[in-house]
This record gives sequence, structure tokens and C-alpha cells, in this order.
Amino acid sequence: MTTKKINRITKHLGPGLITGAADDDPSGIATYSQAGSQFRFGLVWTLFLTTPLMIGIQMLSARIGWVTGEGLASNIAKICPRWLTLSLVGLLVTANTINIAADLGAMGEAIRLLIGGHVAPFIIGFGLLSIAGQVYFSYEGTVRVLKWLTLALFSYVAVNLSIAIPWKQVVSESIKPWTYFPQAMSLNDYASIVVAVLGTTISPYLFFWQASQEVEDDRRRPDASSLRAHPEYAAEHLSRIKQDTIVGMLFSNGIALCIVLATAVTLNEHGITNILTAAQAAEALKPIAGEFAFIVFALGIIGTGLLAVPILAGSAAFAVSEVFEWKAGLSHGFHDARGFYAIIIAATAIGAIMGSLELDPIKALVWSAIINGVISVPIMFVMMKIGQSENIMGELTIATRHRILGWAATGIMALAVAFMLLTSL
Repeated sequence: MTTKKINRITKHLGPGLITGAADDDPSGIATYSQAGSQFRFGLVWTLFLTTPLMIGIQMLSARIGWVTGEGLASNIAKICPRWLTLSLVGLLVTANTINIAADLGAMGEAIRLLIGGHVAPFIIGFGLLSIAGQVYFSYEGTVRVLKWLTLALFSYVAVNLSIAIPWKQVVSESIKPWTYFPQAMSLNDYASIVVAVLGTTISPYLFFWQASQEVEDDRRRPDASSLRAHPEYAAEHLSRIKQDTIVGMLFSNGIALCIVLATAVTLNEHGITNILTAAQAAEALKPIAGEFAFIVFALGIIGTGLLAVPILAGSAAFAVSEVFEWKAGLSHGFHDARGFYAIIIAATAIGAIMGSLELDPIKALVWSAIINGVISVPIMFVMMKIGQSENIMGELTIATRHRILGWAATGIMALAVAFMLLTSL
């Protein structure tokens, strides 16, 4: 394939691809590693279930951003009371900061496994690198770097190619997950990991990020606002959003499947079922799958973390800035959008400090998952109301099948969270 063809393809892939790749951050890798090591192939069905739901809800996020020319928080503020909007944004920032801490901690631990040394300096270094990249890079430069970092996820494809996968068993246990249920696991343990997988794949920070990136992309084109009123242009652009999102979400869950398969075949089959972090999964792979799988898995943690941390901090900054009507966007310089960049710096710095203080990884994951689960349902509900509102979306409200998919995603997430809470009583 020629360079021109590659450039043509990547030009049409943007917010959707980056959002999908960021979904497989170190915390997500830890969750998928837990699913594979504890339940073998018994939770593969969750990835097939969430794929169309992810596509539907992320397409809605992108559509809202592009059609309205405003981010998700701005649109939520139009139909929700001020206190509710502030509460949801506050919880989003809290969850993102905890997630940043867990991701930076996993990245620091991964590089320690590779080259040795103390974890804390690595964590602080990655945090500073993330801040510097967002403050000093141009918008185009940031997007270009984030696109290239998505390639880090192919490391998990390489891990799968280095091991033997029993495909008949994978298919059998995926279709009939009840055939393998660890004796030591309770119903609440099962519900919790299902919610964790759902919360990892359908995460609020991804909604805010993709909507805001569509707004940023639109603002780079002076004539975009006027062209939006032309049916042919609108249809073409919405088709681009659809293709970008589908590719991004298929890529995301394809990599998640690779991680589940890799840890199920190597760790679960050798009796290793207590995996708490992504770095621990990488370390456990070494004596079983070999040096190559260990190195590739660890490098993947670092690469995905470098991709995800800026998006976690950026989505929090977009949400806060939109609510308080501050100037926001990576296309603005630091002095033009000080509040926006202050949130990025604060979220990343606090996350780095929490991570360097040896934050309990499993507690970080649990709290992040709980907060994401709590806020995702009302945010998805409001997003669906926005998508169907002619007052906000004009003639570009979502189609009937998109409504069905979006409400299904909202309902399934609500049921999963309710089931987890009920089984914990």
C-alpha cells in the first residue's frame, strides 16, 4: 500500500479511531486481564454485546458535537438543571483523575519491569510528558501523535500470534458462558466484572472527548457552519462520522478480545487468576508465554497509557470549560484558554501524585468503575433526549434504528449497574 493511500485512509479516521483506541487504556487492559484470567472465555460474550452499543452511543456523541457545534457538557446544560449538570461533570472529573492515577501507575510499573528502577520517577515523568504534549503541541500535532499511538495496540495482536489459542473452546464458552464458572466466585463478583467490562467499553469520558473533537475539527474549517445546512454535505459528513466510529469501536473491542484471549490461554490455564493490574498481567506472562510476549505486553501498556492519559485529562477539561463557558480547545494556545489547560494540568498532576503514592490499583479500578457506572446511565439518558430533540438537533435528529440502539445501550448499562448493586446487598 502506497503512502498516499495510507494518508487518504488515515485522513478520514480521526476522533472515532482515537476514542476507540483510548478505550483500551492500562486500566481497561487490567479489567480485560481480570476477565480472561478469572473467567477464561466465559466473558467474551460481553465484548460482542458491547460492540454495537459502543458504536451507537459514540456515533450519537459525535453527531451531537458536529450538529450543534458545541460539546456534550454545553448540550447537557441546555436540558438539565444546573445542579445536575455540575454534579455529573464533577463526578466525571473525579473518575477521570482516579483513572489517570491508575493508568500512570500501570505505565510506571511496566517500564520498571522492563528496565528496573523506582516507579515514582517514571510516573511523574509520564505525567509531565502528557502535560507538555498537550500544552506545547499544536492541535494538528496532538491529533497526529494520538493517531500514531493507536498502533501500540497492535502489540496485543502480536501476543496472540505468539501463543496457541483453542478456538473451538473459545467459541463454545463464549456461546455458553455458564459452562465455566469458577467455584470461588460469587454472583456479586461476576456482576462486578461484567459491570467493569461494560464501564470500560462504554465510558463517559469517551462521550465527552469525541463530541468535543468533532467541534474542534469543525472549527478548523471556516465554511463548515454554513455547509452544515446543505443536505448533501450533512449526509456526507455524517457518513464519515459513522465510518470513523465503526472502525474505532471495532478496533477497540478487537484489541480487548485479544487481551482476554491472551490472559485466558496463558494465565488462567496455569492457575493464575488473581490479576490486579495490567503490569502484573505482563509480569505473569513472562514465565508462561516467554520473553517476547512479556515485552510486547508491557510496551503496549506504556503506549496505550500515553494515548489515554491526555484524553482523560482533555475530556475533563472540555466538560468543565463548557459548563463555565470558558474558552476551550487544543487549537487555542495556553494564554488564550488558561482555565481549560489548568484543568488538564491539575487532573494529570493530581493523578501522577496519587499514582506515585502507590494508590491501591484494585481500589482505583473499583472506584473509577463505580463512578463511571453511576454517571454513565443519566448521561446516556440525557444524550438520547438531546439526539431526539428537534429544538437542539434541528432536522438532523437521530434515526429510529439509532434510537433503538441508543436506548438499548442505556437500558443494558442501567440493568447491569442495578444487578451489581442488588447482588452486593
